[in-house]
Amino acid sequence: MSKISMKNLFRGSLRRKQTVVGVISLILFVSVISFVVFQVTKDSVIVNTNGKEEEILTHANTVSDLLKEEGIVISQYDKVSPSLNTKIVDGLTIDWEQAREVTISVDGSQSKVWTTESKVKNILEEANIEVTEHDNLSIALDEEVGETNQIDIQKAFQVTLVDGLEERQVWSTSTTVANFLKQQGIQLNEFDRVENNLENVVAPEDKITVVRVEKVTDVVEESIDFAVETKSDSSLLKGKEKVVAQGEKGKVARTYEITKENGNVIEKEIKSEEVIKEPTTKVVAVGTKVVTAAVSRGNNSSSSSSSKEFYVTATAYTASCSGCSGVTATGLTLKDGMKVIAVDPSVIPLGTKVWVEGYGNAIAADKGSAIKGNKIDVFIGSQQQADSWGRKKVRVKVLN
Repeated sequence: MSKISMKNLFRGSLRRKQTVVGVISLILFVSVISFVVFQVTKDSVIVNTNGKEEEILTHANTVSDLLKEEGIVISQYDKVSPSLNTKIVDGLTIDWEQAREVTISVDGSQSKVWTTESKVKNILEEANIEVTEHDNLSIALDEEVGETNQIDIQKAFQVTLVDGLEERQVWSTSTTVANFLKQQGIQLNEFDRVENNLENVVAPEDKITVVRVEKVTDVVEESIDFAVETKSDSSLLKGKEKVVAQGEKGKVARTYEITKENGNVIEKEIKSEEVIKEPTTKVVAVGTKVVTAAVSRGNNSSSSSSSKEFYVTATAYTASCSGCSGVTATGLTLKDGMKVIAVDPSVIPLGTKVWVEGYGNAIAADKGSAIKGNKIDVFIGSQQQADSWGRKKVRVKVLN
């Protein structure tokens, strides 16, 4: 090949290379220009996600398109501001609050809610759950739920609290009796007791009773009764008594432990005693002398000289009269034919032998509540004879 041909071929190849390079350069230039134009024409948008801001450059038309473009999935519970249909403009700020599932337990009954709220108070309001100042919440109303995503509520109810003599209505939640008393500031002393089991769980309308127990020591001086000693005395008529020595009560100091419940004494126990003064025994002589009434076998005249003579009003009675026992005050058993009279012992002493006008010799061996002063009651065997005697004034002689 000639030198001219080789030279022409080389020049043609060079031109082609220059053309390719020029085309590529042009393409690159156009691409760069297009890219720059594309980037420059993007809108700048601030996306605030749960409090964290991020700037995004976008050609999206609407908020919805932008979020999809960024791979953000919006649930029905999320909050987006402005709305998804809002057109994108440069400098727009989009607030996205992502909802979370919160478990609310009320007295053990659980429910789940989706919410974008963080404070307990707002979440409960959104869930239409009312609470009172007496309810027990696991998280305070003004605090945020945090990562636990759970709120536990114990609803309060009224309980009757009896503390000693004081009774009142108080609020409580489901807790043990022991914790309930602690919540109410009830301090138990050494002997106090609670009527309820401390481990039991408090329920609505329960009655919690605290009995206040107090033990005190008291020293009391008390009298000691004297003993009575009886001695037989044959010089006294049977049934009569005579005090030989007067008794005198003693004195003892007793120490008591007194137990009170709610102020009322329920037990009084003697712990010790000390005799301060010994009692003196009373001695009583008891008569054993028995007198025998003589049966009249003669006339009504006196058989001995009189030492005393006076008039009395005389009535008659029988062994079977109303209120009669058939036994005289001196122990005689009344029998038909006996000559016995009932007297006032201050006028005619019991045991005295007498002569009674119209009755004969007799013995004063009985007395009666109606026989006072110068009155006597003569014993007659039959009721008919006693009725015939009636009431009369007669002469009486004391024979001994």
